Amino acid sequence: MRRVQIITDSCSDLTVGLMEEYGIDYAQMNTVYEGKTSPADLGWTPDQVHALYDIMRNGGRVTTTQVPVDEFDRVFRKYLDQGCDIVYIGCSLKQSGSVNTAHVLSKKLMEEYPGSVISCIDSKHACMGEGVLAIDAAKYAAEGKSADEVTSHTLERLKYLHQYCTVHSLDALRRAGRVKASAAFFGNLLGVKPILSVDADGEQAAIKKVKGRAASLSEIVSLLKEHIRDAGSQTVYIAHSDCSEEEVASVVAAVRESIPCKDVFVGYIGPIIGASIGPDAVALFAFGDEITFRIGDK
Repeated sequence: MRRVQIITDSCSDLTVGLMEEYGIDYAQMNTVYEGKTSPADLGWTPDQVHALYDIMRNGGRVTTTQVPVDEFDRVFRKYLDQGCDIVYIGCSLKQSGSVNTAHVLSKKLMEEYPGSVISCIDSKHACMGEGVLAIDAAKYAAEGKSADEVTSHTLERLKYLHQYCTVHSLDALRRAGRVKASAAFFGNLLGVKPILSVDADGEQAAIKKVKGRAASLSEIVSLLKEHIRDAGSQTVYIAHSDCSEEEVASVVAAVRESIPCKDVFVGYIGPIIGASIGPDAVALFAFGDEITFRIGDK
């Protein structure tokens, strides 16, 4: 059986260490600032992290691009030339057109490489949620599963992956067109913090708001505690956009105290998601009960 290579993209926010541990590769998107286009490298340093978010803190606007066709072509051919099949797990189609780009290219490449399989999956997630699905798929592929089996497994698993995130303001997300919410959520009431989740269609949704930063951090932990299932077998993933070490440590402590999980992993919200969500966001990710709500139903 052909080996299955898992590929994701810059929205996955996986660290280099995680990608090396699980044998995952990624296709790079780009950021654009003051007319300069730069690859969204997930191997960025803490200094580079601070620099990006300081641009936004100082009022600068960073925009992004989806994965270019030639980047997909480079990464896909790398593994096709090795005789691998490919499962690409991409950013939610509600937030990026990269999966569609990959799908069009994959049809051409499968004709060029007879017998190969390239599966392109809309993860319905972004940020480390997309990365968690890539890790889950890589573990399954390592059991000797085929590309079709990994695809079916991932399409089922993504229904159960929860994200709970808090931000200081929805302004950056609103400008980027990355969140759905009623007009009430956009009123910048003093001290009110929105809570974001992902609905069954992969839409970023503002589901509630609470008073104060500390309460918002407590709320995302409470929501995950409510919805997580089989916590003892899981790592809870935390991603943040350049928060203070003390604040991150407090969230880790709250998760460990409230949720009997196997482990906690902390990473940065990467340059693509970061450009949309802005500084000082915190997000939690883990598998739980099936996600059935849709923002349009509210």
